[in-house]
Amino acid sequence: MNYKDPQNNIHVIEPEFAHLLPAGSVAITDEEAEALRPKPTAPTYAQLRAAEYPPVADYIDGIVKGDQTQVDAYIEKCLAVKSRFPKP
Repeated sequence: MNYKDPQNNIHVIEPEFAHLLPAGSVAITDEEAEALRPKPTAPTYAQLRAAEYPPVADYIDGIVKGDQTQVDAYIEKCLAVKSRFPKP
């Protein structure tokens, strides 16, 4: 069963445990609960970038090994991500 507390947080709990809910909680329908749930939003450019960047460990590994080719490859990958997901 769905319950809504005074801050509009949704709780799903069996009625026999309703006494464990925050004070002021009330039972609501599935439709009311769905209306209160946050709607998914489109990811920001920063979230898209973060998911695509290569691991920073690749860069550090290249630095530690003195492998400039590896460092340059890391930078190229980062620049490619930046061009695919430009700042707004």
